[in-house]
Amino acid sequence: MEPRYKTKYKNEIVPALMKELGCSSVMAVPKLLKITINMGVGEAVENKNEVESAANDLTALSGQRVVKTYARKSISNFKIREGMAIGAKVTLRGNRMYEFLDRLLNVSLPHVRDFRGVPTRSFDGRGNYTLGVKEHIIFPEIRYDKVDRIRGLDICFSTSAMDDAQAMALFKAFGMPFRKSSN
Repeated sequence: MEPRYKTKYKNEIVPALMKELGCSSVMAVPKLLKITINMGVGEAVENKNEVESAANDLTALSGQRVVKTYARKSISNFKIREGMAIGAKVTLRGNRMYEFLDRLLNVSLPHVRDFRGVPTRSFDGRGNYTLGVKEHIIFPEIRYDKVDRIRGLDICFSTSAMDDAQAMALFKAFGMPFRKSSN
């Protein structure tokens, strides 16, 4: 069964963006390539089990295996040694990516207290967007009673857009709730 956001992209978003952006081909329309979810665990210096706990939480919310990230060099001020596990990440593509996007936009973000929208200035200039989440417990897959510590995470959306304007049009078509400018 195809995820509903994948179907929405094919049937509604592609024709609308072709008209809006003036694309002559379906292949020129920007698309979502991957979603990378990253969780840095600063507490891993004192307790090695923190990374394992963060990896379990990421596995629960992504539905696939997580990769631990390791320090590339030693930093004495942070008490980090080279090769020490300091975080976890997962890359979603295909159907899992669209299912996660659906859950994020329709379940998790509306669950955030005092939510006013996601910032519009988090584009990188090449059409990719990064969203920081302060509490990972906004996702329904995370059991609140099983969580030992509330952590933040970064969600990076990689697109095939050439610039930020095309990526903004793509995310608006998906229904990303961007913050209204105060001007």
